[in-house]
This record gives sequence, structure tokens and C-alpha cells, in this order.
Amino acid sequence: MLDADLKTQLKTYLEKIVQPIELVASLDDGEKSRELEGLLQDIAALSDKIAYARRDDDARRPSFAIARVGTDVAVRFAGIPMGHEFTSLVLALLQVGGHPAKLDPAVADQIRDLEGDYRFETFMSLSCQSCPDTVQALNLMSVLNPNIRHVAIDGALFQDEVEARQVMAVPTVFLNGEPFDQGRMTIEQILAKLDTGAAQRAAEAIKTKAPFDVLVVGGGPAGAAAAIYAARKGIRTGVAAERFGGQVLDTMAIENFISVPYTEGPKLATALEQHVREYDVDIMNLQRAEELIPAGADGLIGVRLASGATLKAKSVVLSTGARWRNMNVPGEQEYRNKGVTYCPHCDGPLFKGKRVAVIGGGNSGVEAAIDLAGIVAHVTLLEFDTQLRADEVLQRKLRSLPNVRIIVNAQTTEVSGDGQKVTGLVYKDRVGGDTHRLELEGVFVQIGLLPNTDWLKGTVALSPRGEIEVDGHGRTSVPGVFAAGDATTVPYKQIVIAMGEGSKAALSAFDHLIRTSAPAESATAAAA
Repeated sequence: MLDADLKTQLKTYLEKIVQPIELVASLDDGEKSRELEGLLQDIAALSDKIAYARRDDDARRPSFAIARVGTDVAVRFAGIPMGHEFTSLVLALLQVGGHPAKLDPAVADQIRDLEGDYRFETFMSLSCQSCPDTVQALNLMSVLNPNIRHVAIDGALFQDEVEARQVMAVPTVFLNGEPFDQGRMTIEQILAKLDTGAAQRAAEAIKTKAPFDVLVVGGGPAGAAAAIYAARKGIRTGVAAERFGGQVLDTMAIENFISVPYTEGPKLATALEQHVREYDVDIMNLQRAEELIPAGADGLIGVRLASGATLKAKSVVLSTGARWRNMNVPGEQEYRNKGVTYCPHCDGPLFKGKRVAVIGGGNSGVEAAIDLAGIVAHVTLLEFDTQLRADEVLQRKLRSLPNVRIIVNAQTTEVSGDGQKVTGLVYKDRVGGDTHRLELEGVFVQIGLLPNTDWLKGTVALSPRGEIEVDGHGRTSVPGVFAAGDATTVPYKQIVIAMGEGSKAALSAFDHLIRTSAPAESATAAAA
């Protein structure tokens, strides 16, 4: 199951295990069970602290538990955790084996203090780049607190259960048999839902913070670069982010980041946060900004958060990024994550053998259709314009696929369903005016991005597209406020450009601080 190179790398990691563990399998006579057994036997052979046993004591097969011998500490996988989940498997082996996780001690204590019985089930897919964060968070929580149990379930292998529980997006998490949440979640986000007092305690702590020299709002590539460049100047720097990593967390393959031939969004997001944490930067995660308050008599700019707390700073860098654009048609929100989805890599495997539509004929839409064509029964791509806008090489590939239909001049007008899931889509022919209905089970929306700037309307000058207007130095219309990245009018929304703009905005903010503080300092010196 594992090649020689991977075995060598894994063996090195497994040397960190300090407590004996057992891999306990539940198998049937199928091919996937034989694959899983081979994988577990390979792993057990790499360490004298790992044993393998087959007990067939779990209803889901193939599945296995990683259990710390002589204790209640265990995590479970239903399926074969390869692909994006291989890292989750390695971390589970190490953590169940007693290797300490990199976690804020206060957060670890908060997990240990949770009372009650928590039985989590996470439906994921091996091609989902968003799923590992959720799987790893819940696995670690189950290692730290014996009241917490977690199983990660490969939806592609357990289609009957996916259908029965109406799972149409990953990751989907159930708690004690009831829906808990969907989408990428960190430990802090999960704790915020379980420990209802956590958000209020965080807000109270934020209220006591001293003013920052530079406050960065947003934690994507632009925000991370701004924080690093500001901190390197030796000034007090803070970052308030709804989720550190931003849109990069939802990006699959990255092949145009200069000097790095290939990486993936979640990996890059982790590297960004680790780099920022090497400096004296106060990172405040899970904090959504709701209002920008221009400087008053005290010379401090305010940023009011959704929690009710307000942060103060001498200068601010806005780097709030962008989000997926919605179609804004009836049924879209009603059936979101019930057939309407925005991530073909994440949710594609859940639609195996079904009929789906992709909305959008740009590079993202055509790439999504190509990927989905290898999984689903049929793909219909609908483009509003008179022709596809994707690169020609992608169009040629798409047109060569036998289970793809392309419709241009198509205006989607409605997503229909039976109250529980998508059953079809209605579109209008923009040439003839006729209305048509497609019978299908999934709709993948790929029509671009919208800047996250709604909260700035009436405060900062915005373009007709809602982007923050900036000059060549990243300055906005509000003194002391700078902006960078996909939320601004700077053209070409690319990671490398966002990083450069974030760095520039931080340098401009530093220059602003020098120039605005110099007269006061000079006056003080003259008086002395």
C-alpha cells in the first residue's frame, strides 16, 4: 500500500511515538478492506510501538481505530485515509501515541474542561482540501478529552449512509447523531460552538488590549505579508481575522506562486500563519470586523468587531479579501450544501454517478467541469456570455469529454428541489428567450468573487464593484487607513500580487506613523 519512500518518511515520524498504540480493524471481504488491511499492516511494521489486530467490532467496514493501549484514548477512520487525509492519519498516530500537539495551552485546557458526552462523526472526501482541518481538530480533541469520540467517514465509500443522512457537502459534522456544522472548522471554532461562554470571554480580553501601531484586518496572503512587514519595523502589530488564511484555504492546486512549482492552499495558509507567529504579532482569530471608525480626537482609528469589542490603532491595513459570488436566484440559498456547492474538489465525490451542472465558463468553471466529468454521470456547463472565457487549452480538453454538454447564452433563473435536496435547474436562453429545465442533483457555482467590503460602505471610498479604492501607496480615502489584496481596486487577483500589496501597505503605514508622529516629538524636544 505504501511505497518505499513513503515508508521511510513515515518510519521517521513514528519514532516520535512514546506510548504503545494498537490499530484495530473492522473489515469485510471487499477490495477496499484488503487495501486497508495492507495499509495498517505496513504501518505496524514500521514501529515496535504499534500493533495490528482485526476484530470486526464496528458496523462500518472498512474502518479502524487507533487506540492507546490500556486507556480510553482513540480515534477512528471509516475508510482509507489517503489523499488529503493522509496527514490526518499521521497526526492521529502521533497524538494517540503520546506525541504532544502544537496547541495553545489555554485552548488545550479548555478542551479538557468540557463536560458531557460528545460523539462526533465527520463526513469527508479524500479530495477535499477543507476536510483535514476539521478531521484533525476533532481527532485532537478526542485525544485530549475522553468524553469526546470522533470518526472520520469517507463519504465516497459509504454512499448509502451519505444518502440516508442527506450529506451533500463536505466536511459535514454530526454531534450525537444530529447535524452540528458544515465546512472547514478549526479547534477554536468548534470550541466556540460547544463552550458558549468562549466568545464573550474573548471579547472581554480584546477590550483590554492597548492600541496598536498597525492593525491588520484580514489574515489572507495580503494580511500576512502586511503583518510581517509591520512587525519587522519593531512596532506594535495586531491581526484581526475571521479565519487566518482567507480564500487560500479554499484553493486546491497553486502552480503560479513564484519559486514554488506546486503547493496547495491549506498548506500555504499554514505556512503563512507560522511565519507571522515568528514575530511579535497579536493574532486575534475568529474575529469579524463590522465597522471602521475614523480617527477621533485621540488620533486612534477604531475597528468594531462582531463580538462587540472595539480595537484601536494608529493605522489600519484592510485586507479582507473576497468570497465566492452567488447567482442570487431563487433556491440557491435554500439548497446551499444540499446540492448547491462552490467547491468541486471537496464535494465532487458525493455526486458520483449523478447529473450536475457547473455555472460559469471561465477557467474555474471549465476546470471544475473537467474534474467532475471523471466522477459524475454527466456535466452540463452553463455560461451567461456568448462563448466560454477559459483558456483555449482547457476548452479543448472539456470539449473532448463525452459526458459534458456546454450551453452558452444561458441565464440561470432558479434552482429547484424537493425541500431537502436539489432536483433541477431552470435557465433562460438569452437569444430566443425560451425557458428550459435541467433535471439534476448538483449545482457547482463558479462565477468569480466579490470583495468583502460591505461593512465599509459609507466610510471608505469604494469602486462601483465594491472594491476599496487605493492609490499607488495603498492609501484609502481615510487618513491612516491603507488596503491591500483582493478587496482593492488593484487589478489581477493573485496570491503573489496580494502579498506584494500587503507588504507595500504596511510600509506605507509605517511611513505614515513616522510622518504623523514627528511634529509632536519635535515640539516636545523644543519645549525641553
